[in-house]
Amino acid sequence: MTRQVALARAWIGTPYVHQASSKGAGCDCLGLVRGIWRELCGEEPVKVPPYSKDWSEPQGEERLWRAADYLLCAKPLTDAALGDVLLFRMRAGSVAKHLGIQSAIGSEARFIHAYSGHGVVESALGPAWAQRVVARFGWPEGYE
Repeated sequence: MTRQVALARAWIGTPYVHQASSKGAGCDCLGLVRGIWRELCGEEPVKVPPYSKDWSEPQGEERLWRAADYLLCAKPLTDAALGDVLLFRMRAGSVAKHLGIQSAIGSEARFIHAYSGHGVVESALGPAWAQRVVARFGWPEGYE
């Protein structure tokens, strides 16, 4: 298990709260990644502006993808490693707007994410979820 996975598992059970990032109190999928960043790397490098649940879908802007590209290390989709940040497109033709942390690889692949109506949970990365992964990111050098 990597440090990122251990930190993410400590968030399991946190309620889903849009735009929040507080372990035990509430977070959304971005808030989970932000919280792990703070525990792993220290202060967040940028202030996150308010965002809507649609993540700029009407405008077709890949804001979350751009931010992940800027702050994290893009990896090939096939280069799965524990602790990777996964970016999901929930529907074909929509913007990518969901994040998770890879918690197991191989035939038992899993990920940890904050999911509306469920809070922070660990889910199987089965075909229904795996087909939605559009990008994979590692943590900045020194925090892998």
